[in-house]
Amino acid sequence: MSVDMPVSQRLLDWYDTHARTLPWRTPPGAVERPDPYRVWLSEIMLQQTTVAAVGPYFGKFVGRWPTVTDLAAADEAELMAAWAGLGYYARARNLIACAREVTRLGGFPATEEGLRALPGIGAYTAAAVAAIAFGERAVVVDANVERVVSRLFAISEPLPGSRARIRALADTITPDQRAGDFAQAMMDLGATVCTPRNPRCDACPLTSACAAHAEGKPEAYPVKPAKKAKPRRRGIAYWLESEGAVLLIRRPDKGMLGGMRALPGGEWGETTEAAPPAPARWRHVGTVEHVFTHFALSLDLMAAELPKRPVEGEWWPIDLIEQAGLPTLYARAAALGRASSEMLAL
Repeated sequence: MSVDMPVSQRLLDWYDTHARTLPWRTPPGAVERPDPYRVWLSEIMLQQTTVAAVGPYFGKFVGRWPTVTDLAAADEAELMAAWAGLGYYARARNLIACAREVTRLGGFPATEEGLRALPGIGAYTAAAVAAIAFGERAVVVDANVERVVSRLFAISEPLPGSRARIRALADTITPDQRAGDFAQAMMDLGATVCTPRNPRCDACPLTSACAAHAEGKPEAYPVKPAKKAKPRRRGIAYWLESEGAVLLIRRPDKGMLGGMRALPGGEWGETTEAAPPAPARWRHVGTVEHVFTHFALSLDLMAAELPKRPVEGEWWPIDLIEQAGLPTLYARAAALGRASSEMLAL
């Protein structure tokens, strides 16, 4: 490969051979554009989530809601349950709002500006959909691209302050043609070759142009500030069994895990005080540790059994609890509660 070849061409040549096969993609250089719905859905799912985790969810979603119009007509509770386990649940709430607006418009806007105006679509997603689905020249910068560009140009300013410069430099290497393939090539390079640890510089098509490689320390980039310890909150949840079912609630639409099914409990803070859903002989069966983006949570689980259902609410069959669509935190708490009950039954 000629050292005089532009970075974009080197990367596109590499992508033509090494592109990952993903269910929302078309092959490199394909004449037919991918379905904007599938591109948009995958990009929303992939935000702060791995490709491996997204694959099964994507297949389930497009099987159940094959078009954006189908998704717009979905029951919100069913959609939230289908999303359970992917995390960052505001994405799911925005998903249906965006689908309804796209349906109202008669289709996805074909420009970055038009996409940016849709609910839940930020600068990155708008650029990605515009480039990949519509072939518009757009500068697409995710975490993988940040890493590739930071190393390519040996950007010494720490994140997040360096992001404006990273985007400006990514703009200088983004080609006018095949911008979508180029964006996906950058993502694939960062995910499979220019990895955070132990980058495979010997397999990289950009090695001879990479300033960080020339310095002999690619892992030093991107420069990141020291991590601050996350604040810790405490909470309490109640596993109340009766007649083979467990009491569930639905969390308020706004706030953490908004609109999701959950076990009853109080707000999360410095203490674990919260009134139980019914008088009973409550026992502490364990604590679930969970880390959110901005804080860590210790959730104490209290359990009790009553012969007759004492309160109104949604009583979910315990044998089918995996189908309730509980977010990860409460799914783990439910597993703990169920295991505790099974131990008592022995």
